[in-house]
Amino acid sequence: MRPALLLLTDSRLPAGGHAHSGGAERAVTSGAVHDVPSLAHFLRGRLRTAGAVAAALTAACTHASAGGGTVSWEALDAEVDARTASPAQREASRTQGRLLLRVARRIWPSPVLDELARAIPSPHHPLALGAAAHAAGCTPEEAALAAAYHAVTGPATAAVRLLGLDPVSVHAVLATLTPDLTAVATHACRPSDPLTPLEALGALPACSAPALDALAEQHARAEVRLFIS
Repeated sequence: MRPALLLLTDSRLPAGGHAHSGGAERAVTSGAVHDVPSLAHFLRGRLRTAGAVAAALTAACTHASAGGGTVSWEALDAEVDARTASPAQREASRTQGRLLLRVARRIWPSPVLDELARAIPSPHHPLALGAAAHAAGCTPEEAALAAAYHAVTGPATAAVRLLGLDPVSVHAVLATLTPDLTAVATHACRPSDPLTPLEALGALPACSAPALDALAEQHARAEVRLFIS
């Protein structure tokens, strides 16, 4: 594994990821997540829906960044928008994308990152992660894995803080997700040939997670909350 990939997936990267629970806080408040087994169920569902979509979009952005030509960031951003039904989740994605882009431009200066910043100052998180992964020398497969990992580790860490769960037990759950993470990342990078670039964008997964959307909107209206999302 490339050291750069470890940096991108490190919760200590000052990109604001630690302030987002990925729906875990509202799931805890509602009682849907209340112990380690229910958290494991939540994480598996999130990985196979929102995580799978984020992984595929991130891989597509990394692939586009490596193409050597002008990247249609607006089209890619629109694809993320179309797959993010909840306004609260769209806002959270753009907040995290903007912060990650700012950090990545300082750590891995790159024309691709500069181009993205000019085109979309507050890009969705998959765009920023995909471009940052390319600038850091990662492959689309590695970028997809980082996105899938991000989809579950944030909520898992949030649940430890919210419920006082045993961190070792929670990380044991994350360890059991290793085959699922690999499968999601592999599927995200399946060849798009003979599709044209625009057709390939339309062929990206669009798994829905209505429960996550509902949790995000409830969380946005909550008067008291620990996490931004």
